[in-house]
Amino acid sequence: MAKKKYLTTSSFYGARITAIISSSLVLFLLGILVIMSLITKELSSYVKENIGFSVIIKDNITDNELTRIQKRFDTAPYVRSSELYSKEKALKELTEELGENPQDFLGSVPLMASVEIKLKSEYANNDSIARIEKVLRNQPYVHDIIYRKDLVQMVNDNMKRIGLVLLSVAAVLMLISIALLNNTIRLTIYSKRFLLNTMKLVGATHGFIRKPFILSNMLNGLLASVLAIGMLSGLLYYMSNEIEGLSTLVSADSLLISFGAVLVLGLLLSVICAFFSVNRYLRMKSENLYAI
Repeated sequence: MAKKKYLTTSSFYGARITAIISSSLVLFLLGILVIMSLITKELSSYVKENIGFSVIIKDNITDNELTRIQKRFDTAPYVRSSELYSKEKALKELTEELGENPQDFLGSVPLMASVEIKLKSEYANNDSIARIEKVLRNQPYVHDIIYRKDLVQMVNDNMKRIGLVLLSVAAVLMLISIALLNNTIRLTIYSKRFLLNTMKLVGATHGFIRKPFILSNMLNGLLASVLAIGMLSGLLYYMSNEIEGLSTLVSADSLLISFGAVLVLGLLLSVICAFFSVNRYLRMKSENLYAI
């Protein structure tokens, strides 16, 4: 009798460990999806915030006025950063590029001062830039505005395509993950279907019967979430060492959101799947339990 009890206990813990490991793998997959979504968002913002345009300043503007113009740009709601290029600085950079002073063989170079503007990500689209350009061209100090309209459009189109592809993949993998998690929990409850039926026959309420199974699966979900978070941390540590610059795209807030999402999904999905799995056997007639 003691041996039989030992085998039953071993089978119970074996099934529980299997359920936790299976659930952790599913949550690990969902965590990767959340991190990929956040990285894509950060990457989109990073790329867009490197889009900008050049404001060419008229020749009759003094150095003091140039400094005031740049400060005015810095306070504009659409500007992430600005950099002033005086005539002297522009000539120095051109000399470095050419390897010699262009004035030596051209006589004079009609260089003009400019302010290089980097936009905030929400303004890095052709419509917003067109409105900004219209306002700036009416300013008395502006000679011209230069930006790559085709580049701006290409960046925005590519970011939209990446977002749609990632959203589609996330939706498919989410459905697969939920199905796998549901089947894992259903299999653990399947072995207790006769116990469920016995409790129902002696008059136990459905809520009383469900409670221990839901609490048990909540604990399993918590343990699976912690295990999945550990695997995600290891993966991110490895990838950050292999891929230069990845750590700049994964902020502390992104990690907290990702790990929090894994924890919430682990608990929530475990409770929902346990609830419906138990209900399936509670609604089933006693004679049908032998047919499944």
